[in-house]
Amino acid sequence: MSNKRDYYEVLGVERNASEDEIKKAFRKLAFKYHPDRNKEPDAEEKFKEISEAYAILSDPQKKQQYDRFGHAGINGRYSAEDIFRGANFSDIFREMGLGDDIFSRIFGSMFGGGFGGFRTQRRTGPRKGRDLETRVEITLEQAAFGAQVELSLNRMETCTRCGGNGAEPGTNVVTCPRCNGAGQIQQRTQSLFGQMITVTTCPQCQGRGKVPEAKCTKCRGNGLEEKRLKVQVNVPAGVEDGVYLTLRGQGEAGPYGGPSGDLYVMVRVKPHKHLLRRGADVIYEAEVNFPQAALGTQIDVHTLKGLDKLNIPSGTQNGDILRMRGKGMPSRFGTGDQLVHITVTVPKKLSRKEKQLIQELEKELGKKKGIFG
Repeated sequence: MSNKRDYYEVLGVERNASEDEIKKAFRKLAFKYHPDRNKEPDAEEKFKEISEAYAILSDPQKKQQYDRFGHAGINGRYSAEDIFRGANFSDIFREMGLGDDIFSRIFGSMFGGGFGGFRTQRRTGPRKGRDLETRVEITLEQAAFGAQVELSLNRMETCTRCGGNGAEPGTNVVTCPRCNGAGQIQQRTQSLFGQMITVTTCPQCQGRGKVPEAKCTKCRGNGLEEKRLKVQVNVPAGVEDGVYLTLRGQGEAGPYGGPSGDLYVMVRVKPHKHLLRRGADVIYEAEVNFPQAALGTQIDVHTLKGLDKLNIPSGTQNGDILRMRGKGMPSRFGTGDQLVHITVTVPKKLSRKEKQLIQELEKELGKKKGIFG
C-alpha cells in the first residue's frame, strides 16, 4: 500500500475540482513552498509533492487512472519521467520569476537527470505490459461467504512462434541501427530555460537496443499474440458492490520478456430476491397477520444460508424490527445481523364468520381502541 498522501488532499481541492481550480491551488502552494522563497527544511520536499500532485491531476488520462485506482493506478504504470511528462509548468514558473538554474535544480533531482539545461531520461530494459480492466457479477451469498469465480478475457501473451523475441524462427536479433544498441536517442532543443536535452526511448527498437533481422510472421515482430484465456478470481468474503480487486501480473504480457501488467476486476453484486444489504446488515421484509402478531408464532424467513425459523413474540406491532444476530455480512468488525421488518397485514375481504369473530373481539377489547389502532 502506498504511503503517499491523496493528491487532492495535497493540493487542498475537492475531487470534483475543475481544471482551473486545480491550477489555481497549485500556483498558490508553489509560491508558498518554493525553496527560494521558503527556507524551511522540508520546503523542497513539499514543493516536489505538490508538483507531482499537479502533474497527475492536470493530465486527463493520468487523473482518470488515479480517480479509478488511486496510487495503485500510478505506481508501476508511470516512471518518474512519465508522471511529469506533458505537465505544463512553464507559465506558472514564469509568473514566479524562476530562472534556468532553479528550474533545473528542483526538477532535475526528481528525474535523476544531469544538466546542460533541463534533461530527462527514460529507463531502458523490458517494458511492463498493459493493465487490463474487467468486471464480475456475483450473488449476495457469494459476496457474504467469498467465492472463486472464473473469468474469460482476451489478452496479449508471449508469442508462441518466436518465444517473444519478435524474430522469425531461424533468423537472428541484431543491434538496432538507429540507436546503436543504446535503446535511447537524444534530442537537443533550445527553451526558455536554456538548452534542453531530452532522452527518449528509441522508436525503432522500443528501448530494447535490438531488432529482429526478419519479423515473426505470427506477431509481426512485437513478440506478443492475442489469446482467449480463463482467469480464476478469488472474491473475499464481505466484498462490497463496486470494489476493485487487483490481480498482480494477470494483465497483458510485457513485450520482449517484460513483466506482465495487472488486472483490475470490478465486483458487481446482483440484487437479491428477498434480502437488501445495508453495510454489514441485511434486511428482510416479513408479513404476519393480526392473530400471529397478537398471539405470537414462528415463521420461515429467507437468510443468506437459506430458510431459517424466526420466533414472532406475542404483541408484535406493525413496523417492529426483529434482529437475527450473526446472520448478516462479515466485515472487519465482525459479522452483521439480519433485520426483519414486520408488516402486520389486514385482510381486504372478510367472510361473514370472520367479521363476527372480529366484532366479538372488538367488543371484548373495548371500543376505546380498535384492534388495529
